Amino acid sequence: MKSLKFLVVLMIVAMLAVACGGAAEPAAAPVAPAPAATEVPAAVAPAAEAPAGSDISGEITVLTNRTDLVDTTFVEYAKKFNEKYPNVKVNFEAMTDYTGEVKIRMNTEDYGDVLLIPDEVNITQLPDFFAPLGTVDELGQKYNFVTEKALQGQVYGLPVTGNANGVLYNKAVFEAAGITELPNTPEAFLAALQLVKDKTDAIPYYTNYAAGWPLQWQSYLGSVSCDPDASNKMVQMDAPFAPGTPNYIIYKLMYDMVAQGLNETDPSTTDWESSKQMFADGEIATLPLGSWAIVQMEEKAADPSVVGYMPFPSNVDGKVCATAGGDYKIAINKNTESPEAARAWLDWFLDESNFAYDQGGIPPLKDGEYPPQLASFAELGVELVSANPAPAGEEGWFNQIDTEAEIGLNTPNLGQRIIDAARGNTDETFDDIMNDLNAKWTEARAGVVNQ
Repeated sequence: MKSLKFLVVLMIVAMLAVACGGAAEPAAAPVAPAPAATEVPAAVAPAAEAPAGSDISGEITVLTNRTDLVDTTFVEYAKKFNEKYPNVKVNFEAMTDYTGEVKIRMNTEDYGDVLLIPDEVNITQLPDFFAPLGTVDELGQKYNFVTEKALQGQVYGLPVTGNANGVLYNKAVFEAAGITELPNTPEAFLAALQLVKDKTDAIPYYTNYAAGWPLQWQSYLGSVSCDPDASNKMVQMDAPFAPGTPNYIIYKLMYDMVAQGLNETDPSTTDWESSKQMFADGEIATLPLGSWAIVQMEEKAADPSVVGYMPFPSNVDGKVCATAGGDYKIAINKNTESPEAARAWLDWFLDESNFAYDQGGIPPLKDGEYPPQLASFAELGVELVSANPAPAGEEGWFNQIDTEAEIGLNTPNLGQRIIDAARGNTDETFDDIMNDLNAKWTEARAGVVNQ
């Protein structure tokens, strides 16, 4: 997938000035072992295409991580959906620990009819749990990020929205601290946070350590490297955490912020829901999160204009990049007893619900509308970098190496380990951690690559 020049967003937003918009989770134990589906039958049938609305009937359960929307926005979505599909009953189940709970249910056949694919499901396991939706070539003409949950040309999940990865910052706090220019290096970012600490009462950086998932910073890999193959190259490296590597730069910033006392007093008592209001009220200066969080902060703020969004503070020879990719991928349980109703909901949600626009995200549809919340990246000339799929024959290697090395790049484990060390709760130095990761990665990589 090519790098995307985001300057075009500014023009799109200008054209949409009169348009109206609408008003993630801790990891658990791995999915129960399933046979690795290394091959997909050439003639595999995609999940049922939805016929005319009145011809479809049934009852489906939709699993979601959006506990904040399930009783309001999602209810309204169901009403609109039923205007087109009156004979389909839609039930919702929302979970705070979405990944953990769904992965447990995936030990059975009862994990909803339509659901979001947990991040830690290995790419090779997709056919074991989900119905194919169509081919990469076919769906790629209509949707963005189709390769992220695809195997051997078949797509098993499509993003409900796309995210740019960056840092939320409170504009009022930055102004009070005397920060006049957004930092684009880790050193400049640390200096800016020190100004916040010295000149305001705000917490410079809020870890959200207790929630865990906000510490999954691997999504910044392409931001720091400006390289869509950053993850693929890690598979070919024995020391991807050495000084100077993107990983080292990313996690060193996390460590330094805490080691320099630029975070809350006790990370173990942080609370995700409370942090949203604290940020909106100017009690927190920065929250490193995906662009999906912008709207949630705006909804909490008395003045939504205080919510700012900046790229991860880094650059490559002056070029500032931000990783972009699909958020959770919506999929269909291969065991559903209502495949047509499930497919009808999936198609309607992606094509007609307006969910991505309402949440300030990159649209799943290639011709979808970009929201005004992302205009700041256009103004800064940020280049969006979308990760390329793994080369043929190497699908799933990255996750296999990570799992066998017990590093947890897609879990809160590494981030919490780094913060514990930075706080002095362990005897490890930052370089101790990086050296340990390199050793584990090297050993695990040898086993995976040479299998």
